[in-house]
Amino acid sequence: MRNTLYCFLLLLFVSIRTTAQDLPFANDIREFKKMDSISAPPQNAILFIGSSSFTLWKDVADYFPGHTIVNRGFGGSQLTDVIRYSNDIIVPYRPAQVVIYCGENDISSSDAIAATTVVKRFEQLYSIIRNRFPGAGIVYVSMKPSPSRKKFMPKMVEANARIRHFLQGKRNTAFIDVYSKMLDRNGEPLKDIYLDDSLHMNAKGYAIWQKEIKPYLLKQ
Repeated sequence: MRNTLYCFLLLLFVSIRTTAQDLPFANDIREFKKMDSISAPPQNAILFIGSSSFTLWKDVADYFPGHTIVNRGFGGSQLTDVIRYSNDIIVPYRPAQVVIYCGENDISSSDAIAATTVVKRFEQLYSIIRNRFPGAGIVYVSMKPSPSRKKFMPKMVEANARIRHFLQGKRNTAFIDVYSKMLDRNGEPLKDIYLDDSLHMNAKGYAIWQKEIKPYLLKQ
């Protein structure tokens, strides 16, 4: 009987551990925790969360001197992933302000994903942050017009507009429009601000983001 119970508990432990390991982006989260164990990040900083456009912005702190920034973006993530790991990538840092870039991967993941679905996911993330940190600033950076995802642009425009509308009137929030700043005179995505994959940005693209984001960052 005792051996049977032991085997059951062992199998349960292995099952739980395997399930945790199989969760999307579990390795990214473990890496964040490892980094934090080596060097504890500052509390009350400006926290950047979201997908690869933040992940690849390795020198983001250099773009915003005078601001204390913690970057916890992980590439390929959707809003559902940020929500899933909110206790790991938001709560421990007790941020004074949260800057979000996410939603583009949600829309491009499937033709069946509607703009309203993305907005509802954002609203859920907003509620998590606001309920946990009532005084924190919440900033949403609009989805960008990636050339490789041109067919999804109408949905992104709709979702951006709906998120902007949602944030209007909400205290201590901001919506930053980078989408329109990344289009040429004909309304087409600028080509020279992207890497060869036509999805991720080069320094020119991040310079645009710097200009648009800087006025909204919390003064520290």
